[in-house]
Amino acid sequence: MWDQYQSAYEDCLSATSTKYAPWYVVPADHKPQARLIVSQVILETLKGLKMSYPTLDATKAAQARKFRKALSKSS
Repeated sequence: MWDQYQSAYEDCLSATSTKYAPWYVVPADHKPQARLIVSQVILETLKGLKMSYPTLDATKAAQARKFRKALSKSS
């Protein structure tokens, strides 16, 4: 029943994988390779988010410096 299983498997992935929540099929029989594949997917996903640090106005920047200074004294 391998062919039927493969067909159901493909149907399931096709029906539930979306642009915003894609499925990734990772072979698990070789752990180092599986971990490499997963790390590459995570890295590519993070790069695609195009994140950046928020910009602060002068008041908030001064407040952040004050908090940073207070935190560094407490450790």
